[in-house]
Formats: sequence, structure tokens, C-alpha cells
Amino acid sequence: MVVDLTVAIPTYNGARRLPEVLDRLQLAYQDAACVTPDSGQTPQTNHSQTFSWEVLVVDNNSTDDTAQVVQSYQANWPQSCPLRYCFEPQQGAAFARRRAFQEANGVLVGFLDDDNIPAPDWVAAAYAFAQEHPAAGAYGSRIHGDFEVTPPENFHRLAPFLAITERGSQAQRYEPQNKVLPPSAGLVVRKQAWLESVPLQLVLTGRTPSSMLTGEDLEMLAHIQAKGWEIWYNPAMQIDHKIPHWRLKREYLIPFFRGIGLSRYVTRMLSVKPGQRPFATLAYLANDLRKMAFHLLKYGFRVRSDLIAACEMQLFVSSFISPFYLWSQGYLNQKD
Repeated sequence: MVVDLTVAIPTYNGARRLPEVLDRLQLAYQDAACVTPDSGQTPQTNHSQTFSWEVLVVDNNSTDDTAQVVQSYQANWPQSCPLRYCFEPQQGAAFARRRAFQEANGVLVGFLDDDNIPAPDWVAAAYAFAQEHPAAGAYGSRIHGDFEVTPPENFHRLAPFLAITERGSQAQRYEPQNKVLPPSAGLVVRKQAWLESVPLQLVLTGRTPSSMLTGEDLEMLAHIQAKGWEIWYNPAMQIDHKIPHWRLKREYLIPFFRGIGLSRYVTRMLSVKPGQRPFATLAYLANDLRKMAFHLLKYGFRVRSDLIAACEMQLFVSSFISPFYLWSQGYLNQKD
């Protein structure tokens, strides 16, 4: 059964986090008056659009009670807006998203992490934007940080890396030359764009309990953009991203930024023609060295004691190391 929109929730050990997301989607169902295409009903949403949708939880090899939580919700979930469950044994966000596209019945696939609380009209706004922008292959949400504790001073410099996206109240297109793309949290992808653009196997697969290497969402979007699809920021889709206290600690943030940096060579080279990559690599290495030098001149010994400066320095250093690390670990041998 084809539906207009699938809301996919990839989760790893999300039994405690999922209920709040599912509760909010039930609220969205009431607001958007979701129906199946063959029901004969023609309700109007708050965007004056008629559409059908479903929810798909992709359990990415969880070891907790995630499956039981979903089953408990399925018992009382509206049949006209199915709540489905599937299990993906390969660890990593890229595998979970690939499984979501394979399982989704939707023409559009909207992704929510299990710590993303969407506004009640997020689903309706996601559907409406696709109708207004047929060339959009993917578009991201306006994401507010919902912090368990007060973040450190100057945290705004790191916020975009934690999937907090505040780009104003007007829709904006991500231009390829700016080399900026939205995070996967709150991202909606046109399934056709994914099928036409994204290889079955990406170089980057996402963070796992044994690795902080990331960037798989940017790799996916870079492929879609390279095929000529537009990528947008849609502020009408709003999400609260819950940030627990431990994600603001040095023990989490330094490895986190190391993982972002180490993955950067892949995303940097996707928009560069193969013959130009040696020259682009040298240019990026020189620029990373410049950033490290200026950062040290600015902060000196505070580059270790100042958490924000330390994270930025880790990002610059890891970005410089990225091509050597990925080559030595065999990542760059997986594909041309």
C-alpha cells in the first residue's frame, strides 16, 4: 500500500525515549486527520491538504525492550495510520536508514531520531513542503535544543554539530557551493531522489558503540544534491531535540568531534571530480593547518581548558588526519 509519507524512527536501545516521540505522533494524527487512501474519507489538514501517512520504527539491533514498547503502542494505534516495526541487525545509522527506505510505503520518508520531539503539525508541514517544492529531494527541519542542563558558555559555536538548526523563519535552499547540508534529524527525503542518487553501500555507516565515526547523513545528502535535486531548510517543520547532560561533557564531546573530523574527507571529496581530488586534498590539508595555527594563536594554552575551543581544535586536527585515517582503516577501498 503506497502512502504519501512515512515517518521513520531509527532507534538503538530507545525503549525509554520512544514513548515521547510516539505520543507526539499520535497527537499529529489527531491534528492531520490521517486516513488510508482507500478509506473514502477526505479530511482537511491545517495545511488544507489531504494525505495519508504511516509510522515505521527501525530497531537498529537494540538489546533493550524497544520491540515490546512498539508492540504496546500498536495495540492502541489507529489502524488508518499504521505503526510498523522492523529490525535491522547491522549496526549503524546508514544501515537503519537504508532499511527504512526499503520498508517505507511512503513517497516521502521523514526521519525522526528517538530524541526528536516534533511539533504537532510537523507531519502536515513536511507533506505540504513537498507539494510546494517538487524539485526538493530532501529538506530539513528547524531544530531547537532542549537541554537537560544549561550548556557551557559559547556553546552556540558547537550547536549545529549536535543537530540544532536555527536558520531563521524563512525557507532557504542549501546551495552546493556553500558545502553546508542539514542533519538527518528531522530530515524528509523524497524516496525517488534516494533511489536515483544514493548507492546501496555508503563509505560511512554511522556511529556505533565501538566507533564515533559519523557523517553518513551528509554523504547521503551530497549524493542527492550531486544528482541535481534541491536541498532545503523548512522552518515550518519544528522539532525539539532533547540533549541530556552527558552529551555536554568533555568525555562525550571530544570523541564526538574526533568522529566528525575523521569522516570529513569522504564528504569533502563527493563534490570533487576524481582527477581533481589530489589537488583538492592538498588544499584542504593546507586550510586545516591554517585553522589549527590561528586557533592556537587565539587560545594558546586555553585550547585545552576551554571546552568549546578544545572541541574546535579536535575537529580541525581530525579533519587534517581524515584522509590518512580512512585510507589506513580501509574505508576508501570500499568504493571508487
